[in-house]
Amino acid sequence: MVICRFVHFCAVLLIFGCCAFRPLLLGAWPSGGIDRPLRTVNRGLAWVALGSGLAWLVLTTHSMAGSWPETLDPATLWLVLGSTFFGQVWAFHLVFCALLLITLYARCRFYVTGLLSLLLLATLAPVGHGAMLDGWRGQLLMLNQLIHLLCVATWLGGLMGLLLILGRPAGQAVSAVLQRFSNLGFVLVAGIILTGLINTRVLTGTLWPTPLFEGFALILLIKVTLVGVMLLLALFNLVMSRSGHIALLRRSVALEWLFGLAAVAAVSLLGTLPPLVVG
Repeated sequence: MVICRFVHFCAVLLIFGCCAFRPLLLGAWPSGGIDRPLRTVNRGLAWVALGSGLAWLVLTTHSMAGSWPETLDPATLWLVLGSTFFGQVWAFHLVFCALLLITLYARCRFYVTGLLSLLLLATLAPVGHGAMLDGWRGQLLMLNQLIHLLCVATWLGGLMGLLLILGRPAGQAVSAVLQRFSNLGFVLVAGIILTGLINTRVLTGTLWPTPLFEGFALILLIKVTLVGVMLLLALFNLVMSRSGHIALLRRSVALEWLFGLAAVAAVSLLGTLPPLVVG
């Protein structure tokens, strides 16, 4: 289940990040050399998202049913989809994923794929710890989780877009794109930190859960450490971009992106652990 969550989160986050990368960092800049790879990457990610989303549904159903024959019974799957909060959210999630695939192959306008990628990301917010609270507190927690996911997705997708540009620097205004990404990065990091602190405070009742080196708190510590390393690499990337060391910059951006994926892996594990809510 942890692996399934990791694969699915990565796919959905990167799909939205790729869609956000184009208007935020490239604007109206005509660049078929970037748009074609972005479209190809998004198609592949959409297939991964659909496959891992279906696997997530099956694994969740199995945890409720207790046996594989009952899990694979269409009646059981339909019961989960129609009668549980997770199933109702996930039904919309899978529909948005299928529609996104269709629009990507139909080469629809950007705002259509962008809207569907946003809806796909939004239907991840109520899954996991986001659904632990009821009423207005639960709704605010889901909203906070959505903002957190938006910031993470834009950061990771932006890094992947930068890698594509750095692989084709000829004729591209690399320094201008990097400067825009750096400026946007301050907002994204602030959003990630603030929403992350709110999530931790609401779910655990404290600013940091204890004991520090066990369970939920330990994985959270690993996640925060990985994000801290990403921030140091981001500062290093800024220095390298100003000095014009493109080859070294490309490797550093790739390393930062990999640390980001490792942080998503930590989040995937966190979602399966009890946060010890303080009442």
